[in-house]
Amino acid sequence: MFTELNWIKTLFESPTMLALIGCSVIALGVAIERWLYFRRRQSNPDAVLLEATSHLREGRVGEALEICRTAAHPVGPVSYEAIVAAHLPTADGDERLQVSLSQQKLLLDRNVGTLGTMAAVAPLIGLLGTVWGIMRAFHDMASTGSAAPSIVASGVAEALITTAAGLVIAIPSVMLFNHFTRRLNVMLTVAENHARSLRAATRAATPASAERPPRTGSRTRTDTVVHEPQPAL
Repeated sequence: MFTELNWIKTLFESPTMLALIGCSVIALGVAIERWLYFRRRQSNPDAVLLEATSHLREGRVGEALEICRTAAHPVGPVSYEAIVAAHLPTADGDERLQVSLSQQKLLLDRNVGTLGTMAAVAPLIGLLGTVWGIMRAFHDMASTGSAAPSIVASGVAEALITTAAGLVIAIPSVMLFNHFTRRLNVMLTVAENHARSLRAATRAATPASAERPPRTGSRTRTDTVVHEPQPAL
């Protein structure tokens, strides 16, 4: 029944199939772009931690900052901010650390939500195509007054193709969405832990006197001598 069906014509005459083709193109493009981006940001965060810690213990803060600045992994920029803000109060340092982590999360999470959207929308579009194909089959039967397989084949084929296409798009999209989400969460967690370790190493390697910023405009306490009034003679 389906061997004589013109599949190409069925694909491009169905509006739901055209929508599914668009979803597949978007999902594929996002998956490739995110895979390349995560590959560029991938490096060895433990090596960055060890090398930067070694410089900090020897008092070479500039070299440690340069190691963090050139690291591709999110641990680099997050640790850079942690070292720079190491001598701030703990609350202020944590705030700068969280801001840096949020910036890295925005970069890693960009377009990942689109995969989740395609995973949720594609099966619904496929279901819509199923209903549309069945309606088309009954319409062809009513128009011709016959229920021959050659009459209903086009509508039934459209229903089956759109259902299968929706699942084919949704299943890989869900898998990729979960993969990228877990990967960015792991990268951010490692970056935060290493940044806190480097902040502690910076504080330990710096003398306590150097941790306190110089005070400007401080007033010098002077003792005021109060003279009691002398009794009038």
